[in-house]
Amino acid sequence: MSAIVANNLGKTYKTYKKKPGFWGAIKGLVSREYQSTHAAQGVSFTIEEGELVGFLGPNGAGKTTTLKMLSGLIHPTSGEATVLGFIPSERDNRFKKQFALVMGQKNALWWDLPAQESLELTAVIYEIEQESFRKRLDELTGLLDVRHKLNVMVRELSLGERMKFELINALIYNPKVLLLDEPTIGLDVNAQKTVREFLKGYNHENKITTILTSHYMQDIEELCERVMIIDHGHLVYNGRLDSILAQFSDHKIVNIECRTQIVPMDFSLMGEVLELKAQSLKIRVKRSRITTVCRDLLALEGVDDINIEEVPVEDIIREVFNQNKPVA
Repeated sequence: MSAIVANNLGKTYKTYKKKPGFWGAIKGLVSREYQSTHAAQGVSFTIEEGELVGFLGPNGAGKTTTLKMLSGLIHPTSGEATVLGFIPSERDNRFKKQFALVMGQKNALWWDLPAQESLELTAVIYEIEQESFRKRLDELTGLLDVRHKLNVMVRELSLGERMKFELINALIYNPKVLLLDEPTIGLDVNAQKTVREFLKGYNHENKITTILTSHYMQDIEELCERVMIIDHGHLVYNGRLDSILAQFSDHKIVNIECRTQIVPMDFSLMGEVLELKAQSLKIRVKRSRITTVCRDLLALEGVDDINIEEVPVEDIIREVFNQNKPVA
């Protein structure tokens, strides 16, 4: 049996359109005009037990809405979903003990308690035996290297430390499904790396079914073999990551900064010029030409700095959507 099944899942919000001004407010008391916003439409997919799947999309695409429907926080307007055989919106207590939702921009820990006391409260809520709780706590804090921070107030932890404890809080009762909504947002490079390595190792050892949303392509590349892409509420791609990268991410972006004004020349011969200013240049270059183009750019007079970065996830998603890629 698949761990997660979504069948034509949809969520529509009805919002009140207020007319401007005082009289608009008065008229709204008598007659109101509403507009419908489709956060998700006809979303269908299955995820097998132990899979770690990336869920991508630009802001407002419907990623968080879908995760909230899978966790039962909001009811779908249409369609249905099952997680571990349960209907999430029914909020069965047996279901609640088998999944965890971690949101990078929301806190589940108690702000005014030390981390350990907040975790102990979770243990009471989920009826975890003390011996089992101590063993899990010792294991998880060791893996994430935060054992020495257990007695620190949550509000005094750094952002990276708080996120590590959020993960511990989610996994302390050993759930079978983990829903991660941008867990590395705002973290520095070292903290991101630690979280990625932990998730990769934990998934390998425990075979926990995981959906991961992230705007950091490195998170997806290192953790996920399969990705789903959603845009404007529609699932537009569902398949292997390497397939989509090979087809849509065959470029990188090269940035240079110069001490002096850049000498005019036809940079379009190197790639697609995204931005050209007096002392800076941003150009989109095919991966196969990166070495040659960087060498030519470094030969320019007055170059101070050169930086190579991946094409933003949003651009890849937009290209997939514009190509009308069929869902696999």
